[in-house]
Amino acid sequence: MDTVRIAVVGAGVIGLSTAACVSQLVPRCSVTVISDRFTPDTTSNVAAGMLIPPTYPDTPVPTLKRWFRETFQHLSEIARSAEAVDAGIHLVSGWQIFRSVPTEEVPFWADVVLGFREMTEAELKRFPQYEFGQAFTTLKCETSAYLPWLEKRIKGSGGLLLTRRIEDLWELQPSFDIVVNCSGLGSRRLVGDATVSPVRGQVLQAQAPWVKHFIRDGGGLTYVYPGTSYVTLGGSRQTGDWNLSPDAELSREIFSRCCALEPSLHRACDIKEKVGLRPSRPGVRLQKEILVRGEQRLPVVHNYGHGSGGISVHWGSALEATRLVMECVHTLRTPASLSKL
Repeated sequence: MDTVRIAVVGAGVIGLSTAACVSQLVPRCSVTVISDRFTPDTTSNVAAGMLIPPTYPDTPVPTLKRWFRETFQHLSEIARSAEAVDAGIHLVSGWQIFRSVPTEEVPFWADVVLGFREMTEAELKRFPQYEFGQAFTTLKCETSAYLPWLEKRIKGSGGLLLTRRIEDLWELQPSFDIVVNCSGLGSRRLVGDATVSPVRGQVLQAQAPWVKHFIRDGGGLTYVYPGTSYVTLGGSRQTGDWNLSPDAELSREIFSRCCALEPSLHRACDIKEKVGLRPSRPGVRLQKEILVRGEQRLPVVHNYGHGSGGISVHWGSALEATRLVMECVHTLRTPASLSKL
């Protein structure tokens, strides 16, 4: 087998980064990204893009930390390059604050971000309702720039972007030799995974260019994340809610919570409401599977279910998915064929 034809289903940050990774690292392959929605119409476009990873009940912390470290290092290199502006990657410093001292005073990712430390008494005076806090510098990924930048890289490597709704992965056989499933919530329908469900997130995007530091309530529900074009104010976690229409009452509540953290936001203007459905799952599904139908076999690599952590771990999970793709390619190129997968 000369050129291995690889289809990546899904064009959010997980799909595009996996496609870019496969294009770079897998020799003699062609990559086609297939999705019914591309930027700016993906869930990833609503994401605030701060690199602060969550935890998942069924994903081991060492694995999660590796994905986060690989993502942080990769984006740090971009942030130090001439590509930083086009890619929408930059450093941002700020505070994570708690109403009481958390059980885990030092999170697992503390040695990955930059300059992690406890906040001083003087810093905490900014937030009189909070008694403990952490200061650090992390990266922000402006997805409105990053997703088109990834698409450009994929096309620059010879990859294709195809707008198409896939109802069944078998539609892609025999046109493709390997399928990478990065369909997020679409995996409920596409592969029958009832464990992936929406967690609705509503945010506000506001013009407040004087806000330079991020502020994040330790629970992660309320946050103020400054970016290059706007400040993202959040947020909400509504499990099982599929509604993509903004809720005006919830917007008022979010704005009130954020103003309590940063009173100057009362002067913010041009406020836009955005809603996204996070593809939540007890653990990220990152594994190989062989679909069998009669004599036909279709190798599939799954990479979905990142919930609110997609931006924070996208490159690390893309690297792991690419390693699984390379295993599939190796098997296809050996006489033993798919029986060893």
